[in-house]
Amino acid sequence: MKMQLKELNTPHGTLQYRIEGGAAAIAGYRGKDTQLIIPALIEECAVTHIDKKAFLSNKMLGEITLPESVVRIDDWAFAYCAKLSKIVLPYHRMEIGQGIFKECFCLEQIVDERADEREKKTEDIAYLLAAVMSRLDAFYLFDFENAGTDDWLIQWDSRMQSIMNTRDEEGFSKMLLCGEEDYGSKDNNLDYYTEQRRRGKVRLAMLRLMHDYGLDERIREKLKAYLLAHIKGQETEETWKVVLEEYGDDLRYYRFLTELGAVDEHNFQAMMEDMGERHTEMKAYLMKYYSEYHVKENAFAMFEL
Repeated sequence: MKMQLKELNTPHGTLQYRIEGGAAAIAGYRGKDTQLIIPALIEECAVTHIDKKAFLSNKMLGEITLPESVVRIDDWAFAYCAKLSKIVLPYHRMEIGQGIFKECFCLEQIVDERADEREKKTEDIAYLLAAVMSRLDAFYLFDFENAGTDDWLIQWDSRMQSIMNTRDEEGFSKMLLCGEEDYGSKDNNLDYYTEQRRRGKVRLAMLRLMHDYGLDERIREKLKAYLLAHIKGQETEETWKVVLEEYGDDLRYYRFLTELGAVDEHNFQAMMEDMGERHTEMKAYLMKYYSEYHVKENAFAMFEL
C-alpha cells in the first residue's frame, strides 16, 4: 500500500513529505521558489532522506540547502533541474543514488555547510565538486572530507585530462548502435557530435582555469592552449561560441577571455559582429579592453618604426 504524502508550505510552493520509522523524507515539491531551505525537523522528526525524483525536472529552483540530518539522497533526486546552480550539503558521508544531478547543466557549486564562502579556496572547491557530478562523471571524487587535498586534486585533474585527451569523434559509432530513440537526429551527425565534444572540453578547461586551486602549471598551459586553439578566427570556434551563447551577459567569462589573450586585432571585429545589437555591456567591456591594450600596442609599434 502506497504511503499517503503530507504537505508543508514554502514561501512560494509546497513540499511533499512522508514520516516513516520516526524520520521524515522529502518526497516531492511543487512551486516557484528560486531558493529553498529544507527544514531539519518536520513534525518533530529529523529529515533524513530526499526521495527518488523528489525535485525531478524543476524549472525554477536555483539554490537549495539540505539540513545536516540528511543521510541519503535517492536516484535522480535533482535530475534535470534546469536552473539549479548551487546546493549546500551536510558535511558527512551520505548514501548517494545514481544520477542525482543528471543534466543539471547550470550546477556550478556544491558547498558543504561549514564552508567559509569568502575564501577563494572554498569557492574553487565548491565549483570543482559540482563538476565532479555535472562534467566529469566521476562519482568516486564526490567526497567532502578529502575535497581540496593534494591527492583529490591530482585525481580530479587526471580525470579531466583523460576527457581532454579523448578524440572528439570517439564514441560516435557506439551512439548509433544504441538506437536513434536515445539520441536526437543531430547527434547522428558526426560534425554536430564532435562540436558538442569540443564544447564540453571548453567548458571543462574554462572551469579549471577560473577555479585554479592547486593546478599544476604544465596542465594550466595545456588548457590555455586548447582554448586559444578554438577561439574566434580559428578553424573551429567553440571557445567563443560557449562564451557568447551560454554566458552571453556574464562579465566573468569576457574578462577571462581577455586575460587569456584570446581577444586581439585578428578576431576583435568579428566578435563585435557576432554580438550584434545584443550584450551591450559586454561589447563595451571588450571595446574598452581592445582600445586600451591593442590600439596602444599598435601605436607604440608604429612609433618605434
